[in-house]
Amino acid sequence: MRTKEEMFQLILTIAEKDPRILAVGMNGSRTNKNAPKDLFQDYDIVYIVESVEVFRKDQSWLAEFGPRLIMQTPEDMVLFPPTKDGRFAYLMLFEDGNRIDLTLCPKEQAAYWNEGDLLAEILLDKNHLLPNLMEATDQNYWIKKPTQEEFSDCCNEFWWVSTYVVKGLCRNELFYAADHLHDNCQKELLRLLSWQVAGKHGYHFSVGKNYKYLPNYLTEEQYEQLVKTMNISSIFLAWSALLSLQKQFDYYVRIVSQKNHFIYDQKTAEKVKLYTNNWFTKQSKLAFKEN
Repeated sequence: MRTKEEMFQLILTIAEKDPRILAVGMNGSRTNKNAPKDLFQDYDIVYIVESVEVFRKDQSWLAEFGPRLIMQTPEDMVLFPPTKDGRFAYLMLFEDGNRIDLTLCPKEQAAYWNEGDLLAEILLDKNHLLPNLMEATDQNYWIKKPTQEEFSDCCNEFWWVSTYVVKGLCRNELFYAADHLHDNCQKELLRLLSWQVAGKHGYHFSVGKNYKYLPNYLTEEQYEQLVKTMNISSIFLAWSALLSLQKQFDYYVRIVSQKNHFIYDQKTAEKVKLYTNNWFTKQSKLAFKEN
């Protein structure tokens, strides 16, 4: 596997010798001093170029980066609609394990090449085209203290979608139930937990994309209880996950509401919990009779 030094030298050498590339910027985790360093960190690189289309028409220049395992070009995709913002990205995983997410940015957008992201560094600027940047910081991604409205929305979404999960489980539609359980209920609990830990430690850190650093702020017991809700490989386990999620959500939501002096609709929460338990009991009795 090529080293970090080799990768940066390659990225800069390609840019330096090509007059069509005017500047090079980097964003993402490699600019974040708080992000753990490992072999899977991407190189999030931006080439500011004279013309994006010239590079798109002839992609032979990409071979200089090395043999690729797989590549994705989001702006060419149909199933996942592109942004059509004038930029073009090559997401490249190489055979040696390194990955470069390379974005071509037209020179007309040079003034905002980093799109306001404070996790950004300038690696090369041939003609002093790019504006000066502050020292890279992950401040844009710090947990933000919730408002009453955001807190209420989080609670309403959790309890409302819980009823979708109940419906799916009663119909024996595991995929439907599991999708709502994971994409909505679990995510709202994770959002709530991020507010809870930030309330304890201060709103000056990030828990990372998809809450990946959140376990660093949880006790072993909290983590284990949360992980158990991710086992939804059967109707029974999905019921167990839902009941556990509701119990955990109701516990942490009280902490967050008290800490921030928020109003919590406890009456609705209790009604949804009762609704869930009633249907779980009915389904359990039905399953017992069938066996």
